[in-house]
Amino acid sequence: MKIPTCFGEIILFVISFLLGSSNSQSSEINWDWWRTAVIYQIYPKSFNDANNDGYGDLRGIISKLPHLADAGVNAAWISPIYASPQVDDGYDISNFVDVWETFGTLEDFDELVTASHELDIKIIMDLVPNHSSDQHDWFKLSENRTTGYEDYYVWRDGESSTTPPNNWISVFKYSAWKYSEIRRQWYLHQFTEQQPDLNYRNPKVLEEMTNVIKFWLDRGVDGFRVDAIPHMYEDEQFRDEPLSGYEGVQAFEYDYLIHNCTKDLNETYQVIYYWREVLDNYTQNKGGDARIMMVESSSALPMTMLYYTDGSRNGAHFPFNFQLFGISEGSSASDIINVVNNWLNNMPRGDYVPNWELGNHDQIRAATRFGKDNIDAFNMLNLLLPGVAVTYNGEEIGMENGEVTWQEGQDPSACNGDEESFNTTSRDFARTPYHWDNSTNAGFNIGAETWLPVSRKYLECNLENQRTTDRNSHYKVYKKLTALRKESPFRRGNFEMAAVADYVMAFTRISNRSDGIVVVLNTGSSSATVNLTGHFPNLTSQLEVLVSSITSERIEGDTVITSSIGLWWLWITMLPILFFFLFLT
Repeated sequence: MKIPTCFGEIILFVISFLLGSSNSQSSEINWDWWRTAVIYQIYPKSFNDANNDGYGDLRGIISKLPHLADAGVNAAWISPIYASPQVDDGYDISNFVDVWETFGTLEDFDELVTASHELDIKIIMDLVPNHSSDQHDWFKLSENRTTGYEDYYVWRDGESSTTPPNNWISVFKYSAWKYSEIRRQWYLHQFTEQQPDLNYRNPKVLEEMTNVIKFWLDRGVDGFRVDAIPHMYEDEQFRDEPLSGYEGVQAFEYDYLIHNCTKDLNETYQVIYYWREVLDNYTQNKGGDARIMMVESSSALPMTMLYYTDGSRNGAHFPFNFQLFGISEGSSASDIINVVNNWLNNMPRGDYVPNWELGNHDQIRAATRFGKDNIDAFNMLNLLLPGVAVTYNGEEIGMENGEVTWQEGQDPSACNGDEESFNTTSRDFARTPYHWDNSTNAGFNIGAETWLPVSRKYLECNLENQRTTDRNSHYKVYKKLTALRKESPFRRGNFEMAAVADYVMAFTRISNRSDGIVVVLNTGSSSATVNLTGHFPNLTSQLEVLVSSITSERIEGDTVITSSIGLWWLWITMLPILFFFLFLT
């Protein structure tokens, strides 16, 4: 079967045929809700502002839950909502068992959980265990050496009040140590100096955070995304970290050192295995669906995979997979296959599930990286690979980075520099308010000044236009993709992948009921003719289009003969990708 393809095109075939023998990954395992879930990340400050104060809030999320249900997602992962001074957008927590007053109240949260569950949407909370705010009562008590709290944080003597205990560097640059004039000791902060690291070598601290987990479980939470977990423990001897030797890195920057004393220590994994037992025991005792844990780790793959299991104990249901962030405009078929296989081939053997993510609140938006007309194709890749799919709010409508000046910036890691570095490193561009419609402030609120500026692009890119248009749209494509995930090939289908040309890759998802899909992706700079049957010999000859991207000349219902499928050149920049689904006729 020869199929001509053009630059940046993706074709998806939903097909039906008899299965041959295969050594590919099988999904016939013990199923639970999360294993094939679409998890939708909500950045609460920017999602919806119900009281018109310029900040998103819990009641704003409640009012937009019907959108999540309509989009076909299974769970909402909500970035931190805890009480906080907001030095680091809520990751500096002053009370782990209360809500930031700008977001609402605990009663609002309870209503959110109830309303979500009525729509069959799970709620996943961010858990930020590595540190607290310096405004937390624990820190104030510890700084004053109050009995029982002396060692809740990582305190250390230095040579003097101006010379820190060692050379450790904060993720946000400069020394990871801050001197306390009150206690006359240094405390560790691997992030901002207002985020002191908790001391998990004190068993009382582990007990406190475990009680935090149970507090939110009792309020109906279905799981947690554990933030910045690799930094949880530090070297007990507080030794200096070695120099990295990386070129172009200045002595105050995080990458100046190799972080073998402040990251990925064995004790961290033991806590994750323990918390998995806490979650499993809670589910067993209370009943209902599994309560899950997903963890954020930017560590090397072997260290990241240990969050699944150490071979004897299970840990996180999955650690986040950032491999798709490595796909770029010039990626070849082999590059994409390597990115996917890099995760699949490093996973532990057994009953473990992969996951995929295009972007989040810390990354350039996917539509900016790949081009706004190409988001359909990358949503397809994210949603149709085996396992869990994670969507950052706005990706379903192709939102691009917003426009934020250095003066308007809120990201402490980027504002801790000059204007030039802000423009290249700030996370604010991916955090601007959601585009609901073409009214004032994109429907985020009814006119109050917003905490970050609303992007000028909202008039051409917003949910209401895409939802109601008679034409195809990114949102309509996204809905069809999430609907297709409910079909057998996507829930339990085998997975095979091949490079069929230098810049053309294909993969299949085929169920034991003999139905499935073929996906073909061309990232090259010119057209190509490929023979799929050399790699997938069971393909049939006549196919029907089920879904097409907004740039495709094919429409739903078209019939295609596989020996003459053509993809046409698109004269646009940044991976001008189109795709369509086809079903055997």
